[in-house]
Amino acid sequence: MTVFLTGAAGFIGYHVAEALLARGETVVGADNLNPYYDVRLKEARLDRLRAKPNFLFHHLDISDRHAVAPLFERHKDISEIVHLAAQAGVRHSLIDPYSYVQSNVMGHLVMLEAARQLSGLRHFVYASTSSVYGANQDLPFRETDRVDTPVSLYAATKRADELMSHAYAHLFGLRQTGLRFFTVYGPWGRPDMAYFSFARAIVAGEPITLYDGGRLKRDFTYVDDIVDGVVGCLAHPPMERVPARVLNIGNHRCEEVRELVFLLEQALGRTAIVHSVPRPPMDVAETYADVDAIGALTGFQPRTSLAEGIPRFVAWFRAWNGSA
Repeated sequence: MTVFLTGAAGFIGYHVAEALLARGETVVGADNLNPYYDVRLKEARLDRLRAKPNFLFHHLDISDRHAVAPLFERHKDISEIVHLAAQAGVRHSLIDPYSYVQSNVMGHLVMLEAARQLSGLRHFVYASTSSVYGANQDLPFRETDRVDTPVSLYAATKRADELMSHAYAHLFGLRQTGLRFFTVYGPWGRPDMAYFSFARAIVAGEPITLYDGGRLKRDFTYVDDIVDGVVGCLAHPPMERVPARVLNIGNHRCEEVRELVFLLEQALGRTAIVHSVPRPPMDVAETYADVDAIGALTGFQPRTSLAEGIPRFVAWFRAWNGSA
């Protein structure tokens, strides 16, 4: 099959591309290589993908409908879409809100419009986020929970994507699955995320900031488990009258951020300098994924504990710092 993959130079996109290519699929990747974080990391991921014979890459912004339309004219054999491109980062949405609406809302709309023109498209899988659960108090988070209390603009844009997808499924029968990712980490990760920035600071002997002393809890999910969920979902398009659904992908464990710091200290062989400050309003106290639905659909079972995943990340981190 031919898979169109947006965000191909991104953290999750790169790993999904590797998995699909390893299965012998053709991957048509797109990414705008925006400078939200170090573009050298994105280019390094792309270099590894370009070495594969079944990978094609297009440097474009998926929110630009005039660039996307001719690309889909060239690749009419696309049978699946994995749409992962987005402006990421909860806190950055306070700094540059316009980029979130442009990338996440307009970009999603452009992809939906392009997707419905493909007569052979079987499934449209896209990235949502655990952030849509916002101020929900009941744990673990279930797909049936209400998600109308976002606490960040980022979360609001991703919930808008879910609603648009439901409308397109209702109007055009476009089969779609939205995946609510829970705190993804691992090799080739994003430098703006806590585990990565903590590692850099610990190595440099610089202080790290922990909210509420690191007592916030997150469902830390290793990237290989995320990829298993994404690829597994591709083979199971929804068949309901309105073929749209959302699924959680998480580790089904709720762990304190200070445990993450402890594991980084052990793997790096250094002690963190910690500053504790109150939790900001856009950060929730806990996230915790119920994964029964995706498990029933695909057999998904998270396999990697935080204690296993952090040393793997640190091994890559040391190698990357040595080569960057």
